[in-house]
Amino acid sequence: MVPFKVYTQRDLDKIEPLQKLSEAMRFEMKVVSSVLPFRVNQYVIDELIDWDNVPADPMFQLTFPQRGMLSAEHYDTIAKLIQDGADKATLAAAVNEVRQALNPHPADQMEMNMPVDDEGNRLDGIQHKYRETVLFFPSQGQTCHAYCTFCFRWAQFVGDKELRIAASEASTLHDYLKEHTEVTDLLFTGGDPMVMKTKHLAAYLEPLLEPEFDHIQTIRIGTKALTFWPHRFLGAEDAGELIDLLTRMVRAGKHVAVMGHYNHWKEMDTDAARAAIRAIRSTGAVIRAQGPLIAHINDDPDVWAKMWKMQVKLGIIPYYMFVERDTGARGYFEVPLDRAWEIYREAMQQVSGLARTARGPSMSASPGKVEVQGVTEINGEKVFVLRFIQGRNPDWIQRPFFAKYNPDATWLHHLEPAFGEEKFFFEDEYEAIRDERIDAAQA
Repeated sequence: MVPFKVYTQRDLDKIEPLQKLSEAMRFEMKVVSSVLPFRVNQYVIDELIDWDNVPADPMFQLTFPQRGMLSAEHYDTIAKLIQDGADKATLAAAVNEVRQALNPHPADQMEMNMPVDDEGNRLDGIQHKYRETVLFFPSQGQTCHAYCTFCFRWAQFVGDKELRIAASEASTLHDYLKEHTEVTDLLFTGGDPMVMKTKHLAAYLEPLLEPEFDHIQTIRIGTKALTFWPHRFLGAEDAGELIDLLTRMVRAGKHVAVMGHYNHWKEMDTDAARAAIRAIRSTGAVIRAQGPLIAHINDDPDVWAKMWKMQVKLGIIPYYMFVERDTGARGYFEVPLDRAWEIYREAMQQVSGLARTARGPSMSASPGKVEVQGVTEINGEKVFVLRFIQGRNPDWIQRPFFAKYNPDATWLHHLEPAFGEEKFFFEDEYEAIRDERIDAAQA
């Protein structure tokens, strides 16, 4: 069995390659990781990061905190407290204040996506934003083998129960799915469900093979394990049991999709990563690749083109290019929508049709997934061409709409309707849905 060795903020001084960096840079890491979660493992350190190219190396940027991930004001506040030897309570209060300013749950996740039972109690660990798809956050899967520095779910990992989304009972999920036969797709997410022992994952999955769950056609498992710990599918303690579980689910008639989170082609460029991909594909499960476009890591069309080509070669289906969400260290990672579309377009021009299955650049905003389809000029006005890939109201899907061109926009709320319109076509209905959901949640 391959050993799994992990490092967190308290272990920064124990990571040998970091000792080659300046004391100032190591202090910056300590400051930033006091606010944003940090977790890395020996596989990432040894196999993925090019330490001769630090700090520019994309895998280093993906996993290790950088000073620019906090605003100057927030950084200076926390740095001074640490330098002055502030007590734990004072530091914790300041850290919490900074975290609250970082929009810990974007797109109204807590207010609008979490259903309630017949008595008005919130069903923790379940999100049901789109008609066909339910997201489930198993409590045993609310960590990862390593943390991405850009993670939009960073609030799951900072130890604050008020910010965490998780469910501890499988029955909560199963009871909800029995009542909602409109649901066809179930997405296990987190954190990373692949940190769970196979027996715990099986407790959630195997009951779905009963006839009462025939409406659940697709089981998706969102994971970064193919990058951060491919041995989960190879030499880990219960890797064989995991492969057997996936095989059973497929043979029983479920479509199993492993939603691999990929940000760079380097993540697939190790022997272990490729062996893990082969192991999953041997079960009959499909691997679909998704990830955000992020500055300092993959804001280059050549990187995306090479990644998509490699994915197709390895039997992975390119699925999504996301826009970096408006949370956490977004100021460090965000890319203007105009540039995001250019990168997507230039990358698509380099690949064959089999790699053009990736949709994007897509914003997972509160109304739905909004794709930037291009920039054009209509009647003398420069505009963004947008459409819903997914929406709170299915009627919005595939309807094109237009926004005034804004070269600095990085998210949907930065955009204004084009052609003199006061509102986008969906806004009134969205506000009504939002009011209804919030009233129900607060009842």
